[in-house]
Amino acid sequence: MAHLLQRGDSLVIATHNRGKLFEFEQLFAPHGISIRSAADLGVPEPDETGESFHENAQLKAMVSAFATGMPALADDSGLEVEALGGAPGIYSARWAGETRDFSAAMARVERELAEKGATSPEQRRANFACVLCLASPEGEVSFYEGKVFGHLVWPPRGTHGFGYDPMFVPEGYDVTFGEMEPALKHTLTHRAKAFAALREALFADDDLKTA
Repeated sequence: MAHLLQRGDSLVIATHNRGKLFEFEQLFAPHGISIRSAADLGVPEPDETGESFHENAQLKAMVSAFATGMPALADDSGLEVEALGGAPGIYSARWAGETRDFSAAMARVERELAEKGATSPEQRRANFACVLCLASPEGEVSFYEGKVFGHLVWPPRGTHGFGYDPMFVPEGYDVTFGEMEPALKHTLTHRAKAFAALREALFADDDLKTA
């Protein structure tokens, strides 16, 4: 898998989430990789039956790779809140329900923090975690990980981003991901950090690494 991708190749992003797709388009654009989404190719979303980010990412990537005959990249990611024992974690999207109502999901996080008396930034520490899985149609897989740390605020602030972004303030900043300009946010996210690991592994010996 070390040189699976070359400039001009096409890659399936195994997601139906337009926010995630946009982030990956921005990340791959400098490397000349053409991005297609599983949704646009008619690949249904599989049930996320894994018990870890790694298992869910692999499941999604392999479904898209086998269905399309193209290399596929999937991420499984979520919000891990220290005071909640790492919840919602792999259930981050499911806390938003079938309608993907992240306003309700953020309200649940806030409610559970309030029940624990977590009011200070130190008590509200959290991180976003991302595991990327790159799968070939032949069944080869590789994994790349990233995390970004910070704390949660209430009420949510900002209209950029998606998911829990409006309540997450990354370390070193005083604005949420929801308030942050997308160009800056995309350099800081857990997904960007996982992508940096992927880029280091896949493009180490060619011009894509520094493109």
